[in-house]
Amino acid sequence: MTSFFPSKTVALYMGRMFLVRTFGILAGLVLVLQALDLLGESGKILAVPGNTDAQVWQYMSLRVPQIIARFLPFSVLLGTILTLITMNQNSEIVALKSSGMSAHQVLAPLITASLAIAAISFVFNDRVVSRATATLSQWQKVNYGTLPIDRGDRSNVWVRTGDDLIEVDQIRGRGDAARLGGVTLYERDGGKLRTIITAPAGRRSGDGWAIGPAKRFDVATGQQRDVGTIVIARGVTPDQFTLSSVNADGLSFRALNEAIDDLAAAGRPTAALEGSLWHKLSGPLSSVLMPLLGAVAAFGIARSGKLFVRAVIGMALGFAYFVADNFALAMGNLGAYPPFLAAWAPFLLFLLIGEAVLLRTEE
Repeated sequence: MTSFFPSKTVALYMGRMFLVRTFGILAGLVLVLQALDLLGESGKILAVPGNTDAQVWQYMSLRVPQIIARFLPFSVLLGTILTLITMNQNSEIVALKSSGMSAHQVLAPLITASLAIAAISFVFNDRVVSRATATLSQWQKVNYGTLPIDRGDRSNVWVRTGDDLIEVDQIRGRGDAARLGGVTLYERDGGKLRTIITAPAGRRSGDGWAIGPAKRFDVATGQQRDVGTIVIARGVTPDQFTLSSVNADGLSFRALNEAIDDLAAAGRPTAALEGSLWHKLSGPLSSVLMPLLGAVAAFGIARSGKLFVRAVIGMALGFAYFVADNFALAMGNLGAYPPFLAAWAPFLLFLLIGEAVLLRTEE
């Protein structure tokens, strides 16, 4: 019985060549894109009093994981095409085909390696990218000022209760254990601002929130006085604070799933977040598609002069997938597509397209 994989030596050779090219391209993309990104952001960072080169390096440590996560599938696509073009030019593909191997058997080492990349990508996105995104988002909201400490905090949350508005700079924890930091209450009467109450901290107290030490500023008189600890926002539940701003990119798969459950229990819409949750799985798996979409560069005669055209076709198919993926996610966020369809339809569609093109172009 013919093995599905080539010989161990050939499989290791192809896998090593594919991985070296993929991560080499990724390293080059990260260096170039990070340098371009710093041209615009370094000035903003250093413009803040007290910020030095250390903050620029801190920004890079938070931005690089995002760039890696976004461009890893592109690198896999380009790594696939370069690997297969090299093997085609050296007649190695012809040798494998002449031994009786099918196109899928030739691609098996690359697909296996891309499965490992997809698994690593999921863990990297879940453990590193989500935390970096949450921290960078909070840091940018304070214009690169003092960096928030807790990476899981929600920041800059607004809640309305009657005519009054409540602004919270930062929220830690969930449910009754939620802690508010930097609370500002705008008391209004018929749309007119009457008083502003500020406090550095707040916590759950009965059906309201105890904040203190609070200061009350009377807009009419212009006087401010200390009022100690007071209870505000009666009837405002913890989920109105903790779920007012859910950043799907800044949460791990488990944390986002819990946030969706909390939102559903509170009667809030969750379709867009469910699409993002599914995409945390389909996104890393896009790396598995790339060897299939780029395989058109492998199965053609190099002497025919059409090898470059085949490589362009492979890149076009890969980039078309990313366009379709972003479009489907946008439609899911607008509610035009169901969450599962928004996340998985492009993957399944281009899986079929890749198979069809592979069978059609194999010679």
